[in-house]
Amino acid sequence: MYKISFIFTKTGMMKYISHLDLMRLLTRAMRRAMLPLKLSEGFSPHPKLSLKRALKLGLESENEEGSIILTLPILPDEFKNKLQPQLPEGIRIKDVHGNFN
Repeated sequence: MYKISFIFTKTGMMKYISHLDLMRLLTRAMRRAMLPLKLSEGFSPHPKLSLKRALKLGLESENEEGSIILTLPILPDEFKNKLQPQLPEGIRIKDVHGNFN
């Protein structure tokens, strides 16, 4: 199990996206980036993605925190370089840290 923590921005038109839609957006972008996502077990598996807090609709942020569990280790720079092209304008990955326990 490899945990990647990342800090991202949510600005411009993306400030109008809801928390659940943001979770879906990030999940789809990570799948398109072909990152080795760890899925939950059960009837409806989904990536183990978590965001530290849910912003109110219409608020911008320069420092949102999220984390994802991966099945294989990946360098923080590689994670950022694969994911950023898949994200819309207004969502920008600022910083990435890996925790490989």
